Amino acid sequence: MGEKEPIRVMIVDDHKVVRSGLSAFLMAYDDLQLVAEADSGEKAVTLCHEYQPDVILMDLVMPKMNGAEATQAVLGVCPNTKVIALTSFKDEALVQGVLKAGAIGYLLKDVDAEDLAAAIRQAKAGKPTLAPEAAQVLIQASRKPYKPGIDLTEREKEVLGLLVNGLTNPEIAEQLYVSKSTVKFHVSSILNKLQVSSRTEAVAKALQENLLPDANQD
Repeated sequence: MGEKEPIRVMIVDDHKVVRSGLSAFLMAYDDLQLVAEADSGEKAVTLCHEYQPDVILMDLVMPKMNGAEATQAVLGVCPNTKVIALTSFKDEALVQGVLKAGAIGYLLKDVDAEDLAAAIRQAKAGKPTLAPEAAQVLIQASRKPYKPGIDLTEREKEVLGLLVNGLTNPEIAEQLYVSKSTVKFHVSSILNKLQVSSRTEAVAKALQENLLPDANQD
């Protein structure tokens, strides 16, 4: 009998140093093979179609197309590929968003090398792997009564307040001294947490639920 084919892995991360580290990690295992690297969600979709990887290690916070959006898009063209979210964040909206998009795993970037290799093998076999921190986030979310906006971060409340005041993404970026892609990420997270599909709905819900009491004192 011949040897089993190695598991074909693609790395998606907008930071070159992270991609380099993961590439070196994969080289240490005979049963794992790096077939492609992408520095954006858009490129991930193209390369997935071209290389048909078994497993993708997907960063979540990327400009333009975030990890959840990229996961959904990738699985649209490569339904047999398994996606593991690999991130530094354990935010409830990120965990729920990427799992809803179809990811089979969620791990933090400080994961042990052996655990990551095991998760890749598990994913190839169709078995999910969740970091304990991510599992805890989901458990806590299932226990607490949901109130729209209760999990907004201080920065997201700040962005939401500027949305209520009618500012555009470029104007918000300029006021907060951040990039437009960062603002887009915050707006996307706000829409997800408020369970709405547009900026207009987000503003309406913010006013309706009195999520920004200070904003109404002008």
